[in-house]
Amino acid sequence: MNNPFKFGSVVDDDFFTDRINELSYIKGIMNSENHLILISPRRYGKRSLVLKCVKQISRPYIMLNLQSITDTNDFAVKILKAVFKLYPKEKLKHLIANFHIVPTITSDIQTGNIEVSFNPSANSTVMLEDAISLLEKVSTKTKRLIVILDEFQEIGSIGKGLDKKMRAIMQLQKNINYIFLGSQESMMEQIFERKKSPFYHFGQLMRLGKIPQIDFEEYLEKRLSPITKEYKELISEIIQITKCHPYYTQQLAFQVWDLVYREKISDNLVETSINRILLLHDFDYERIWINFNKTDMRILQMVCSGENPLANRQIATSTSFSAIKRLMRNGYIIKDETYEIEDPFFRRWIINYTK
Repeated sequence: MNNPFKFGSVVDDDFFTDRINELSYIKGIMNSENHLILISPRRYGKRSLVLKCVKQISRPYIMLNLQSITDTNDFAVKILKAVFKLYPKEKLKHLIANFHIVPTITSDIQTGNIEVSFNPSANSTVMLEDAISLLEKVSTKTKRLIVILDEFQEIGSIGKGLDKKMRAIMQLQKNINYIFLGSQESMMEQIFERKKSPFYHFGQLMRLGKIPQIDFEEYLEKRLSPITKEYKELISEIIQITKCHPYYTQQLAFQVWDLVYREKISDNLVETSINRILLLHDFDYERIWINFNKTDMRILQMVCSGENPLANRQIATSTSFSAIKRLMRNGYIIKDETYEIEDPFFRRWIINYTK
């Protein structure tokens, strides 16, 4: 019997957990002529959700992660390589011949991989403008291309003024749906909600929350049913630790299932699983911890204990606010109803390590 839980990569098919309403909503936007801005903390399943939606509506798509893009030249190259994977080379070569700066296209006969390169001295902004314009030329009204730009808050680090140039081209395109994914809420709001921003109100804003507890309980019950018949509190114990965070719930349930079916362990399943995870990540957690400054350490300790750092009189409010903002930007703290440590196992490690 294979482990029925999956984490750490795109989740699909039977591994996908609910999100029925969100899927319906996103498909509605993609079947219109509008664009989507989807914001949530890291590991909430944005990418899995969007890819499942795209597959269900059977439309061509490309996905680029802006965190992996180094500069404007690299952005143009990655767009072209993604397009070459979707459309006939003969059609593309004809369109690319009309670029202001014509790239060099080579193909590996054995692997079929396409390599794209530009003259290093060429204007990289013009290259990118041509590449983005190509997206409209290959798309059609009946098979509109979907362009997914992940971690879009990184756009400012790729090239100065790039947002203005991209918006100028994108706003004229009729046969493309853009999906902008972002994990840093404040930066995404600056891009799409600030009136002076080029991308102000460019698409429908959607915030992805945690999976509702009742849905996650049903999901876990279905996959852990042979175990929960004997350990009736198992699911509530898992949820209590992970607080319905999609990634960490899958991770903990995976470890629990592994203990029972592979190692034949039956006692203290959740606590033993947590200890296994902490042991696995101990070095990484220690490396992260020692690189925090003292204020960040204190803020994290307060959040671990359930204390609101902004209410603590021992640290100046401005100092606490700056630290929280920094820790949220770097993905260590999230805010739901209160501030929380994003990784519940890192929270447990902090409590144990700093006793």
